[in-house]
Amino acid sequence: MELKNEFRVGVPIEQAWRTLTDIEYIAPCMPGAQLTEIDGEEFKGQVKVKVGPITAQYKGTAKFKEKDESQHRLVLDATGRDTRGAGNAAAEVTAEMTSDGDGTKIVITTDLKVTGKVAQFGRGVMADVSEKLIGQFVESLEQKLVESNEREVATPPAPESASGTADDDANEDSSGPRKVNMPEPEPVDLLDTAGAPLFKRFGPFALVALVLVLLRRRKR
Repeated sequence: MELKNEFRVGVPIEQAWRTLTDIEYIAPCMPGAQLTEIDGEEFKGQVKVKVGPITAQYKGTAKFKEKDESQHRLVLDATGRDTRGAGNAAAEVTAEMTSDGDGTKIVITTDLKVTGKVAQFGRGVMADVSEKLIGQFVESLEQKLVESNEREVATPPAPESASGTADDDANEDSSGPRKVNMPEPEPVDLLDTAGAPLFKRFGPFALVALVLVLLRRRKR
């Protein structure tokens, strides 16, 4: 199924690009997600979701398929498998950015394929859930951007060394996979997140059933 979400962040497009291509920076903003390892342009992690009393944990990898800074367009491929073998998920996520006044408009298109318990939700419910999760992500991201801007104003830039900047030296020292010490997040409760959409779809039937039960009791 294809899901489309749009949102705006209150920073210039160049800063938005740097932020959204820094997976380690934005990973804590993603509900239910935990980044565990970085190896160049490949990232390993897990996502936890709940469907009522059942918790599913997807472990997998993601990597940049395309990263075009001149067009401010990136494509991320992600695949994951339920640790108990109850299903799997795959997604191609495309993010396109355009300047919007003093901020940036971002359109995210997700081509999602899921099997297992999560697949019981239809496209409409998954679209509603996706919109809510994106909303939580943006709220958390905006907070991080505000804190980051405040730190940049308060802290002077690091001095350059003879061989380049301090960041360049740090990057040269790192090689091979790097473990990421990120706290394990709470799982995303899909039934809780999709509660309103599910009630809109099935609520009327539940109310009719309740009325019929009450009528039968009165007749008895």
